[in-house]
Amino acid sequence: MDLIDELNNLSSKVSKQRDMIKTEEATKNAFVMPFISAMGYNVFEPTEVTPELTADIGTKKGEKVDYAILQDGKPIILFECKWCGVNLDKQHKSQLYRYFSVTEARFGVLTNGIIYRFYTDLDDPNKMDAKPFMEFSILDVTEAMMEGLKKFSKSFFSLEETLTAAIDMKYTREIKRILAEQMTEPLEDFVRFFASQIYAGKLTQAVKQQFGDLIKKALHQFVNERINERLKFALASEDMSLPSNSATMETETKKEEKTPTTNEDKVQTKENEKFPAKDERKTDKASIVTTDNIKGYQIVTEILKEVVDPKRVVMREAISYCGILFDDNNRKPICRLYFNNPKRKQLGLFEQDKSETKVYIHKLSDISRHADRLKATINSYLSS
Repeated sequence: MDLIDELNNLSSKVSKQRDMIKTEEATKNAFVMPFISAMGYNVFEPTEVTPELTADIGTKKGEKVDYAILQDGKPIILFECKWCGVNLDKQHKSQLYRYFSVTEARFGVLTNGIIYRFYTDLDDPNKMDAKPFMEFSILDVTEAMMEGLKKFSKSFFSLEETLTAAIDMKYTREIKRILAEQMTEPLEDFVRFFASQIYAGKLTQAVKQQFGDLIKKALHQFVNERINERLKFALASEDMSLPSNSATMETETKKEEKTPTTNEDKVQTKENEKFPAKDERKTDKASIVTTDNIKGYQIVTEILKEVVDPKRVVMREAISYCGILFDDNNRKPICRLYFNNPKRKQLGLFEQDKSETKVYIHKLSDISRHADRLKATINSYLSS
């Protein structure tokens, strides 16, 4: 199972169980250990993941790190865990700060099983930075989060490369924070930067106030326009025209279909991985995946418009699939489009318990064969 699938499953579990977890130990067992396992580390192999690693500090003995991930017998990532009901904004990182200085690890994670904050020592060697370079909630699994987290997985971890990625994430995070602040309340220097380039008069307090309001308005409009441009570009391709109703889709199916879909078409993911298409590497995936994902999304919205407003059906790209969500909520998946291999397309369908079944589709119009399943999924969300 891919990392994204592991974390989506964990996200669903945390959402359901968080109110039942009352202790730190229960949080570690139910949430943190599965997270470490999802990253590819064997939590039951002490040479790989060591619980309660000794981290004595001076004369203070008996200090223990909740978990340490090891590489070549040396700690590389430390985990300091708290109960899932704890607010990490309070002074809970002091223990991790102390442990960080007495071990060889270059990365520390403070978590309550829901929020994960990743720290390193970019500002002062062997002294944990005051601010995390990466933070996310397991309840909101995003592609951007996956890109950063992948660097810490067992398959990809390299100290030098991960430190480089941490530097990028640290400063990118801070730049985005500053931009967000300027969009809400631009500083005088920020206002002056723009105003001085387009206004020839004297920058009185009243003028600066006026430009401050205009800059906020312009920034928000700019962001919205860029989003709309990307959406229009994605949907504007001439070859993306779709059937306008179910009858047209059925006509297309009969015209293109050579053999009917049978139960043999239904397979699990492992079988798909076992027998990859021979010419998979020769495929221009970038153009095919993007086009097919949009076509598939449009077919799904066409099917579901009978039961729900199409605006509530949202497409979200992930690394290994394209997710189609209800109300843009990753805990309300409608279906998944596995179109990375254009020769072996799969459609992921969901039961009420969120378990997923993948079925092969020979062509995009085959999605309409599963209209009842898709509508049932939406109806389950509407009635909950």
